[in-house]
Amino acid sequence: MEDNIHAQRKNEHYFIAEKLYQADAHNGLDQVQLHPDNLPELALADVDLRTTLVGQPVNVPFFINAITGGSQQTTKINQQLATVAAQTGIPMAVGSESIALKLGTTAGFEVIRQANPDGFVLGNLGAGHNLHNARKAVRLINADALEIHLNVAQELTMPEGDRSFKWSANLREIITHLEQPVLVKEVGTGMSTTTLEKLRRLGVKYVDLSGAGGTNFVAIENERRHHQDFGFLHEISLSTAQSLLLAQDFSHDFEFTASGGIRSALEIAKCLVLGASNVGISGQFLHILIKHGPDALVTYIETLKDELRNIMVLLGCQRVSDLHQVAYTLSPELWSFKRQHQNNN
Repeated sequence: MEDNIHAQRKNEHYFIAEKLYQADAHNGLDQVQLHPDNLPELALADVDLRTTLVGQPVNVPFFINAITGGSQQTTKINQQLATVAAQTGIPMAVGSESIALKLGTTAGFEVIRQANPDGFVLGNLGAGHNLHNARKAVRLINADALEIHLNVAQELTMPEGDRSFKWSANLREIITHLEQPVLVKEVGTGMSTTTLEKLRRLGVKYVDLSGAGGTNFVAIENERRHHQDFGFLHEISLSTAQSLLLAQDFSHDFEFTASGGIRSALEIAKCLVLGASNVGISGQFLHILIKHGPDALVTYIETLKDELRNIMVLLGCQRVSDLHQVAYTLSPELWSFKRQHQNNN
């Protein structure tokens, strides 16, 4: 019975996420204008897409971020995503493995390594888990790294969610002792400078800012509530663009992943220009997979690579790290946000 309850919740997340999908994300990146280099002295063949993810070398600056897992339906999705990751050579993060640890089963996660035995794979757990569980999550899929997600707003909205968020001791223990690198991530609320300062003190090195504008877990969980009365929590959030601007003050402390409603190669480039080393994409990839199938997703990912190379030529950037030096202009609204933050600090 418990297996069915947890599997049903996973299915609800997956179906509601697709129901709420929006082709035009509201992540604030449309308020960032990049400046071209009209004399780039580059050939398209010179462009190098290699970068790092959790300090490890990867061939492409974007990856399949955490989506789902834990039910028969979502196991099929993970198997397809893992196959796509293997075919395109990009990393893949799994959805939360908490269900597997709670039920004492593999919960279908083993299909990821079966489909993608040699790829770069990130496990995933909530911050309420201890080091013992973190190691189990890594072993379950032979993960190369582990995402630890911070999802206070989601848990508060979820009818059966956690109500205690004393996570710092767990994070410190996992960061200090886990043999694999750890990426601490939000799930769509963005990260404030207050949070980043706390993570720095805990010894965190890798952060996924996961700004508002993409998959909205407050909205997803609110759909599951009888009275749908918790939507107000989403107002306490920072967009992807806002989170990246705030994170610039911590550029020497963390390697940043940007995520939150990324829909195009141009948005990937904007995230990299604003300071990210890599970009995670979830909702867009899931939508294409559901509507058009794995082959279409492979084509889409390869197109993103080609488009990103073209953008980098126009910006005069041979390497991903060069994008951090590209000039850009912010909209008055986003510029005001950045100035207010500077004035308050």
